[in-house]
Amino acid sequence: MTDDHNNATVSVGNRDSELNEQLSKGLDEVNFAATGTSAADQSSLSVKVVDESGELVGGLAGWTWAGLLGIEMLWIRADSRKDGWGSRILQAAEEEARLRGCDRACVSSFTFQAPGFYQRHGYVETGRTLGIPGGAEDVHMFKRLD
Repeated sequence: MTDDHNNATVSVGNRDSELNEQLSKGLDEVNFAATGTSAADQSSLSVKVVDESGELVGGLAGWTWAGLLGIEMLWIRADSRKDGWGSRILQAAEEEARLRGCDRACVSSFTFQAPGFYQRHGYVETGRTLGIPGGAEDVHMFKRLD
C-alpha cells in the first residue's frame, strides 16, 4: 500500500467559495445516493418582513429537502421583537414548507438566543452542542409539521 498523502498539499485560509461549491457538490452526490433523493428535492426558502419605509423588520432563511424544512436563521430587529413577528415569520415558513411537501422541520438555537421560542411553537429538543463561547450551548430541535 502506497502513501499518496506525501504528495498532497494542505492549505488553510478564510472562506473559499470555490472550495465550498466543490464540497457541496461532492456531499450532494453522497447524500442523494444514500437517501434516494436528487437536486430537484432541495430548494432555498426565505421569509422577509419590511416596514412602510422599506426597512427590514425581520426574516428567516432556510431550505427544504426531501420533506424536511431546515431553518438556518431567524432574526427580528430589536424594536419589533415583542410584536409577534417571530411567530408570524415562523408560521409562514412552516406553511410554505408544507406546500412544498415537508412534514418535519429542524432548527438549532444558542441558549442565549431563542430555544424557548421554538419550543413554544412545538419544537422538541433532540440534542445539544456544548462549548459555545460564554458557556452557552447550541440546542438542536425538531418538529413534525403534519
